[in-house]
Amino acid sequence: MGRKKGVEFDEGPPDGFDPNNPYKDPVAFFEMREHLVREKWIDIEKAKILREKLRWCYRIEGVNHLQKCRHLVQQYLDATRGVGWGKDLRPPFMHGPKVVEAVEAE
Repeated sequence: MGRKKGVEFDEGPPDGFDPNNPYKDPVAFFEMREHLVREKWIDIEKAKILREKLRWCYRIEGVNHLQKCRHLVQQYLDATRGVGWGKDLRPPFMHGPKVVEAVEAE
């Protein structure tokens, strides 16, 4: 008996999810929602790690932090763009105002 070589995770979106009709399969809908939340948490945690590295760099480099930590600042800014719980990464049909067709009075 030995250790397993590695662990494999199912990292992709769920099978059977139809983005054009998301409510068709409720199980696939909830799996897709969990997938989006999981990916969002991964992005948030990556940004937190970069923030800690940036704090460490500021403390260590002192007055030279503007030059020495520039690459970490750029990575942190790139990592925080689009991170949050807004409607930024969802497809447009899943959010936005409902379009109601006006009936013309004759």
